[in-house]
Amino acid sequence: MTRRHTEIAIDGEQFVINGQPTYAGITWRGRRIEGLLMNARMVQGIFDDLNPETRDQWRYPDTGQWDADRNTREFIAAMPLWRDHGLLAFTLNLQGGNPRGYASIGGTGIRNSAFEPDGTLRDDYTARLERILDRADQLGLIVILGLFYFGQEKIFAGDESAIRRAVDQALDWLLARDYRHVLIEVNNECDIVYETPILMPDRVHELIAQVRAHERGGRRLLVSTSYGGGSIPRPNVVASADYLLLHGNGVDDPTQIAAMVRQTRQVEGYRPMPIVFNEDDHFDFEQPVSNFTAAVGEYASWGYFDFRLAGEGYEQGYQSVPVDWGITSDRKRGFFTRLRQITQGE
Repeated sequence: MTRRHTEIAIDGEQFVINGQPTYAGITWRGRRIEGLLMNARMVQGIFDDLNPETRDQWRYPDTGQWDADRNTREFIAAMPLWRDHGLLAFTLNLQGGNPRGYASIGGTGIRNSAFEPDGTLRDDYTARLERILDRADQLGLIVILGLFYFGQEKIFAGDESAIRRAVDQALDWLLARDYRHVLIEVNNECDIVYETPILMPDRVHELIAQVRAHERGGRRLLVSTSYGGGSIPRPNVVASADYLLLHGNGVDDPTQIAAMVRQTRQVEGYRPMPIVFNEDDHFDFEQPVSNFTAAVGEYASWGYFDFRLAGEGYEQGYQSVPVDWGITSDRKRGFFTRLRQITQGE
C-alpha cells in the first residue's frame, strides 16, 4: 500500500495534521489561528458533463472544446500555489456544484456525478479524484470531500438504498487506498432543495452515522454535513458529527457571521469541536472587517467561494466551468493575499 504523508485529526476545537496543530503558534490581531483550517470551495476539480447534449457549453475559450482531464490537470498544477499562500484545505464534491454559479440548474439536463443511478462509482471520476487526492496528500493539503449535491440528487430517483450504497462505495474506495487527509461532507446544504428524505435535515444524521460506522483496520474518516447560508446546524447533526460546517452565503453583515458561530456553540448536543465555514461568497478582503475576519474572530475556520458573475471573463471564479484554477483575478488575489497575511501571523 502507498505510504501516506498527511493525516488529519481533531483535538477539541482544533484541527491537527500529522500530530501538530495547524498553523502552529500563529496569532493574528491577537486572535488564535493555530488549529483552524482555512479553505476554499473548489468542487469542480473532477467535473464532467455526461450529457452529450449539454457538455459543449463548458468549452474552453482557447480550444473550443470541453476536456475533463485538462480540468483536473490544471487543478493539480495550481495546488502548490494555493498551499504557498496558506491554504490548508479545499472542498471537492463527487457530484460537483452548480457550474453556472447561482443560475438555475434545474431541468437543464446537466449530468455530473461520480455515481451511477444504483450508487456504484464511475471509474473515470475516481481516476481523476485519485490524482487530486494523491497530490494533496503529498502537499499536506486536506480535502473536504462532499458525497452528494442537490443539483445531481435526481440521478438516484429517490432510491435511498442507492444513496446508502453510494456512501459505502465511496468509503470503501477511500479507505482501501488508506487516505488519511480526507474529511467527509455527506451533502452540500442538506436544508436546501433535496427530494430524498435521508438527505434532508431530519434524517441526514443517519448517513453521518453510516460514515462513522464504516471502518477499515479500526480506522474511519471524520464526517459532517453542511447547511445553506445563514443556517445553524440542528441538534441531530451537532450530536452526531465530528466537526460542524456553516455557510455564509446571503449573510452580508460580518457581525452576523460572528453570531452564527456563537449560536452554533449553544445548540443542544454541542461539545468542543471545530466549526468551519466552507462556503461564503463575500469578499471585502482589503477591509479591516469582513466575513473572513469575523469568523476568525470567533475561532472558526473560513472558506472562500467564488463564481463567475454575468459578463465576467474566464479568469473569474472557481466554481463556474470551465475554471481557471490560477490566482488570476482581483477577487482571487484579494483572498489569497489576506489568507497569507492571516496565516503568517503578527
